[in-house]
Amino acid sequence: MDSQQTDFKNILLEANKLINENRGEKEREYGPMEESMAIAAKVASIITKKEITTEDFYKCMIALKISRLAYQTKQDTLLDICGYVAGLDNFKNRK
Repeated sequence: MDSQQTDFKNILLEANKLINENRGEKEREYGPMEESMAIAAKVASIITKKEITTEDFYKCMIALKISRLAYQTKQDTLLDICGYVAGLDNFKNRK
């Protein structure tokens, strides 16, 4: 396995820790991710006067993070993308 594959595996493991294993610290700081995304979707719906679902908001956050890669590829941005994808997967599987 080359170093790029190792780094990718490590970032997936780190995202899993943040989203699924060590949620308590982030939840104390920001509240539950799914709840925050639902509130953000409601706020976005109000200010755009369009229905934006929680799922839509996850996808928008993924799109935002991907767009940042056009300017600079940072480990933190890649971790955020993985985290939002994992969060979306959790959200979809709870429905």
